[in-house]
Amino acid sequence: MASQVAFPVESAFADWLLKGEERWYVVRTLPQRERYAVKNLQNQGYRAFLPLHLRTRRHARKVETISAPLFPRYLFAIVDRTRDRWRSINGTFGVERLLMCAGEPQTVPRGLVESLISATDEDGVVQFDYCLHEGQTIKIVAGPFADLIGRLERLDDRGRVGVLLELLGGPVRVDLSRRLVAPT
Repeated sequence: MASQVAFPVESAFADWLLKGEERWYVVRTLPQRERYAVKNLQNQGYRAFLPLHLRTRRHARKVETISAPLFPRYLFAIVDRTRDRWRSINGTFGVERLLMCAGEPQTVPRGLVESLISATDEDGVVQFDYCLHEGQTIKIVAGPFADLIGRLERLDDRGRVGVLLELLGGPVRVDLSRRLVAPT
């Protein structure tokens, strides 16, 4: 259900295109209330986008990979200032405020949010693997090897990568999902 609330699907990309005087704005949320804020903004008729990334959480001897906000406490909303009552966003549950400059909402540069949306998969997770090439230095972003730096040895068409890591005093080859690596 979360993917229906906050995230675009490739077939619905047209829903995220700006029309007329619409622009993207940055919304600052309350701590850990990004998904709640998106849902409430959408209930008011705003189109809101929350980019996610995969993150490894370690707690109580458990390691799990979760999707977390790419920009904690921030999300993006489409507003037409000539049509919409943009000040109501500041009173939305889960929202702290719109980012402002000189008393006016601050717009996001054109193309920035659209590029994030185009790099997003069906689960709302931004994919950073579009510019990977063999021999490149990469960082593992999630999973048991999270935060380790390695060298990309192999890319395949099944969504897997071969990475050479320096572990335990020697090189170790591991196969991972492409989703778990990002260029450094």
